[in-house]
Amino acid sequence: MKNRSIKLCILTLVLALAMPAAAFAAVEPSQANQAPSPQLAPSARSAILMDADSGTVIYEKNSHDKLPPASITKIMTLLLIMEAIDDGKIKWTDKVQTSEYAASMGGSQIFLEPGEEMTVDDMVKGIALASGNDASVAMAEKLAGTEQQFVAMMNERAKQLGMNDTQFVNPNGLPVANHYSSAHDIAVMSRELLKHPEVTKYTGLYQDYLRKTSEKPFWLVNTNKLVRFYSGADGLKTGFTSEAKYCLSATAKRDNMRVIAVVMGEPDTKTRNAEVSQMFDYTFAQYMNHPIIQEGESMGMLKIEKGTTAELPLLAKHPYSVLLKKGSATQDIRYELKIDGPVKAPVQIGQPIGKLVVYEGDRILKEFDVDAPISIERAGWWKLLKRSFSGLFT
Repeated sequence: MKNRSIKLCILTLVLALAMPAAAFAAVEPSQANQAPSPQLAPSARSAILMDADSGTVIYEKNSHDKLPPASITKIMTLLLIMEAIDDGKIKWTDKVQTSEYAASMGGSQIFLEPGEEMTVDDMVKGIALASGNDASVAMAEKLAGTEQQFVAMMNERAKQLGMNDTQFVNPNGLPVANHYSSAHDIAVMSRELLKHPEVTKYTGLYQDYLRKTSEKPFWLVNTNKLVRFYSGADGLKTGFTSEAKYCLSATAKRDNMRVIAVVMGEPDTKTRNAEVSQMFDYTFAQYMNHPIIQEGESMGMLKIEKGTTAELPLLAKHPYSVLLKKGSATQDIRYELKIDGPVKAPVQIGQPIGKLVVYEGDRILKEFDVDAPISIERAGWWKLLKRSFSGLFT
């Protein structure tokens, strides 16, 4: 009995001594294979770095904190303007009349007078370059009738984009209770805005004029100085209030790779610009985009049950790519289009219909949502009957 007790004590001691070594052996390989996390945007209260094409997050810091976004709010305003233009609801040449309420906005403005008319083109310049609070409200009223109704549209679009950290109360970001967003959500709406490439024609300008042929031309200078001083930068939107501090959603493109960097709560413009520049430098030095499908290329065919159209070719609305570390092997990368079961009419434009899944061998690298490119109505009984009979003889 005594010998058995001694043996048990020795065994327990051996196991106790072995445990730290075993634990170290289990953790050490994974630690050795992990690159140290970059320390970017140290002065920002919140930050995120994202690949615009794939939506891959490269770096984040407190990215879901709900904070006042100041004039970065106007990214959603610009997005709704761009979508309205694409839908044919408004044109660049349409005249926008300024209400007394829109003209009363304080803060950054283009000094619109009550009753003054400007084209949509000029209003967008005023929003993108000068961060015009008055122009933002004038466009909100043009699109929705009232500012309140436009704000409802903003929040609905944010919900559709999965922006769960966001609530808008106005279209310009002037300080008001319960108006907030996060670095993550700002990057999401920035990425969506960049799907309208014409927007960078405005956000990438350094200077321009409004009322150029009038007696009082108004000189616009972009509040985002990176578009002048950082190679490849062409947007998107700055923001500042005493509560929000200095904020920026910036984008830059080099070698067919576009990056989005968002910082919130920076102490001053110099620090803000320096830290965003460092975020860009890090990404362009370390990463590359591997193209999967080019814009306009075929992704496959969509079969539609009981629709006015039985088959619909799916063409890429924008390029699809995956973010990889520079020097990564790409020969085993492939993709598959996966449709979510039978698609039955009616189908609405933008309706989720499946995913484009990118693999490296058997490992999933990235999944992209695929939406219906057009709306398709349900076919009438006569058309369905004719289609059934024609199928019998083919």
